[in-house]
Amino acid sequence: MLESMPERPGRRLLHTRRVDCTGYVREDDLFEFEGWLLDTKTHDIQLSSKAVAAGEPVHDLGLRLTLDRGLLIRAVEVLSRTVPNPACTQVNAAYAGLVGLKIGPGFKRQVVERVGGVRGCTHLTELLGPLATTVLQTLSLIPAENDSSLEVQARTRAEAQRWVIGTCHVYRPDGELVRKLWPEIASAPAPHAGAD
Repeated sequence: MLESMPERPGRRLLHTRRVDCTGYVREDDLFEFEGWLLDTKTHDIQLSSKAVAAGEPVHDLGLRLTLDRGLLIRAVEVLSRTVPNPACTQVNAAYAGLVGLKIGPGFKRQVVERVGGVRGCTHLTELLGPLATTVLQTLSLIPAENDSSLEVQARTRAEAQRWVIGTCHVYRPDGELVRKLWPEIASAPAPHAGAD
């Protein structure tokens, strides 16, 4: 469990959102990733379609992605345990449109094109961000005992690790870590941006 932030005087908790993502290897050499989003409030609320008591879920939603070693989505399952409105589940089938996408550069853009805005659910679509990083965290350091071939393991790890290039300061294309890990694709340092 994460350590809580220090208490601050003069405030009262109103809302909590919990996001939980997990990664699994399957017996058939595929991988499953589950993401859950849970919203609760400390007070009773009245939604357009129902009343929700304090502490009861407003949202309790999940996504299960099945991926192969090339980070290609092979199956998507939406799990809607609690939604604020019965119409929310009308878009669940749209997430099958993610099958065939690869977790990697451009993934977020493709997700928005397929299930963004009115084509999907804001919360499920947002959940795909933490799920994608869970895929990378899981597969970039997969234990050797889960693979029959060290070569296959190395390819899976390399596929997951390369995706991080350009996603943050440490993994910038011209940075020290990228030059060390992937010298064949590291770019020259960018000039410092200055006021013109």
